[in-house]
Amino acid sequence: MPLTLETDFNKSEVKNKNGGQFDMMQDLFSLKGRTALVTGGSRGIGRMIAAGFLEQGARVYITSRKADVCDETAAELCALGPCFSMPMDISTVEGAKALAKEFASREDKLDILVNNAGAAWLEPFDKFSEKGWDKIMDLNLKAPFFVSQALIGPLRNAAKIRPAKIINVASIDGIFVNPQETYSYAASKAGLIQLTRRMSLRLVEDNILVNAIAPGAFASEMNLRARDQADKVAAIVPAKRIGRDEDMAGVAVYLASRASDYVVGVTIAVDGGVILAAANSEV
Repeated sequence: MPLTLETDFNKSEVKNKNGGQFDMMQDLFSLKGRTALVTGGSRGIGRMIAAGFLEQGARVYITSRKADVCDETAAELCALGPCFSMPMDISTVEGAKALAKEFASREDKLDILVNNAGAAWLEPFDKFSEKGWDKIMDLNLKAPFFVSQALIGPLRNAAKIRPAKIINVASIDGIFVNPQETYSYAASKAGLIQLTRRMSLRLVEDNILVNAIAPGAFASEMNLRARDQADKVAAIVPAKRIGRDEDMAGVAVYLASRASDYVVGVTIAVDGGVILAAANSEV
């Protein structure tokens, strides 16, 4: 006789295939009724995450420094669900506050904030410039903190109903040493991972859960090798391929949804095994 598991958790039921009801599992990953904001959401990983949220039923706002690109992407993503463009330069505290003011004029609560906007700088050690340091640190490390701070009101409003979520997009370069001379990028992403831990411990008190994603090789303007030389990059990835849109969207949806309501201060590497391979290489 087939076994049936029943639960009143959130008034949902879970049964085996013969029962035909998987409402609880579907609800765990649903984002219906939630509002999300994705910085740097007009392209690359940010767009992958925004699309995943829309597919799961969220209302999504995307930001980008370039208004025309932001508007165009939002219009395209509207095919998946309600997506709104909010062009903004968030590399300064003033920019973060302006973003929060604009968001507050449209919504009173924010269920999901994705701090994804970022940049990289490649330059030899002897010539590495202050500009290359400050620009990357401002956008990759300072902005996630001050954007989160500026939007804390709408996040706390959402957290009165259910856990609100902040997802910081770091990088595997913050976990292992990339041979490229991207000094400020590596430092900013390592710092963001530690900042995620520090923020998570404070904000869990407000029912706001902070976690991070550390992407590996995904095709984007931030990773031209993965975009333009996918086969060569795939050859050195243990999984033998570069990341796909659904790989990033899946992890982001997990961290944004009720499925991760007991996950605090964690960084998930989405890299096809690159970090593990580097850790196990022979010296």
